[in-house]
Amino acid sequence: MITSRSVVVSTVLVVATAVLAVLALGVGAISVAPLDVVRTLLGNGSRLTNFAVLDLRLPRVLIAVCVGAALGMSGAVFQSLSRNPLGSPDIIGFNYGATTGGLLAILTFGSGLLGISLGAVAGGLVTALAVYLLAWQRGVRGSRLVLVGIGISAILQAVNFYLIVNAKLADVSRATVWLMGSLNNLGWEHVWPVVLALAFVVPLLLAGTRRLNILEMGDDSAAALGVRVERSRLYLIVVGTAACAVATAVAGPIAFVSLTAPQLAKRLTRAPGAGVLPAAWLGGFLVLAADFVAQRVAGSGTLPVGVATAALGGVCLGWLLRRSRR
Repeated sequence: MITSRSVVVSTVLVVATAVLAVLALGVGAISVAPLDVVRTLLGNGSRLTNFAVLDLRLPRVLIAVCVGAALGMSGAVFQSLSRNPLGSPDIIGFNYGATTGGLLAILTFGSGLLGISLGAVAGGLVTALAVYLLAWQRGVRGSRLVLVGIGISAILQAVNFYLIVNAKLADVSRATVWLMGSLNNLGWEHVWPVVLALAFVVPLLLAGTRRLNILEMGDDSAAALGVRVERSRLYLIVVGTAACAVATAVAGPIAFVSLTAPQLAKRLTRAPGAGVLPAAWLGGFLVLAADFVAQRVAGSGTLPVGVATAALGGVCLGWLLRRSRR
């Protein structure tokens, strides 16, 4: 449901992300003033500012926003389906499935971006199907989905460790950087694949939000309103997993964004329903902010963004568990 508060919160988040993006584009070894950043984006920059802003920094900023938005939407879908604030892809195993697929592509086949992307998407979808089938018991209940997902994620973590331990040292180094969730060394050749993939996945995801909001009312109520419950649930699991896998393919498994963004967005909007779009705006802002902070802390800009989001997500997870206990 779209409320006036949701529109205001979404507008503020988009504006805040734009302001932060301008700051991120201007800070670095080649410092560019905010007004010069805007001029450069409008096509009126110098050769130096064009190089610093458009060639070096803009791809990283765009990928950060796209990845965060994809993770936020994916988290909103799964938390709504499971009716549980802990039902995010990185808790119930879908993120680990995408990670395993990406690792297999890196360590076994030595794949590039396309191979890693296909491996991550395939791994995420196979994991989603496995969790769905194992959680099936005359339908899929949210608590059972979360518990089965946690068990699957534990198995996949063991598989990931096994792959790393038995790989060549050079491949392990490459895989380790990807595993930590990093936006380093990403350029325009990485921007277009993720933009095109999300241009395909996001409309499919948004098309299912009406059924997602009805499913929150309960399976019996949803069936009474004409929703095919299990078919709709399976559809949403597939498109939600695809969004998470696309983000994982380009930047690695960035932790806790899909857990944190939907919860914070719901508390800001105070609106019923899954809140997919507010979660997307907040997810994009969180990843961009975490990357901005990580670069400033590391100095050289080599600290993976996943380290910063893990620190934020750990605090948020503790807060959610404390609220659940109360």
